[in-house]
Amino acid sequence: MTVETAGAQALPTNPHTRLDAYCAATTFDKPTLVLDVDLVEQQYHALKAGLGHADIHYAVKANPARPVLTTLNKSGCAFDAASLAEIMACLEAGVPASKISYGNTVKKSVDITAAHDLGVDLFAIDSLGEIEKLAVAAPGAKVFCRIVVANDGARWPLTRKFGCAPDEAAPLLRAAKAAGLIPAGLSFHVGSQQTEPERWREGISRCAAIFEQLALDGVALELINLGGGFPVPYRNDDGPGLAEVFA
Repeated sequence: MTVETAGAQALPTNPHTRLDAYCAATTFDKPTLVLDVDLVEQQYHALKAGLGHADIHYAVKANPARPVLTTLNKSGCAFDAASLAEIMACLEAGVPASKISYGNTVKKSVDITAAHDLGVDLFAIDSLGEIEKLAVAAPGAKVFCRIVVANDGARWPLTRKFGCAPDEAAPLLRAAKAAGLIPAGLSFHVGSQQTEPERWREGISRCAAIFEQLALDGVALELINLGGGFPVPYRNDDGPGLAEVFA
């Protein structure tokens, strides 16, 4: 994969103009991905503005190319890594470890240890087994529990891939606290290319109920990871605009 970066000139009204011009003027001798990193930065700021005070964590697995990571890091973005290799890619691009979360809910103990030793201190869980590994490999780390929510309306549902049932989250986070970890919050994912904004409302409502439940036990959660799933217009029928989702 080759990533070509465009210059710093202002973006045209048609965001594809520069890409089209570059491709027309360049000869490629192999399959090549041409990416305008200025557009990457523009999309980051659009998400940041639309979500208000939320911190944006870029899913490194989407495209771990160095120019993408470097551009986003300079823009103030944080990062969500699914593997130790992705964590290393972020660090090599200059990303502080404090801005990286290890969002995979199934991790090898050796990778947890390595990540924690490198300074990563926020990890995803969805099972008791993961808590037991983290308690040994990353003592005192912060954890957030991924719950399953409805993926109706998603082009690519994820309900069978990761996450625990919502009623399992509070017991898991209590167990994490008992094991010496810090219960930090919850996460959910409404499925890729989600076309029904109501799914986020449902997910946030489920999280709110768990927040209230744990507060009664003296466990104060501090974050909700909204996952991804924001629709991108690959075709004309790909659902609502981001403004509708954010509202």
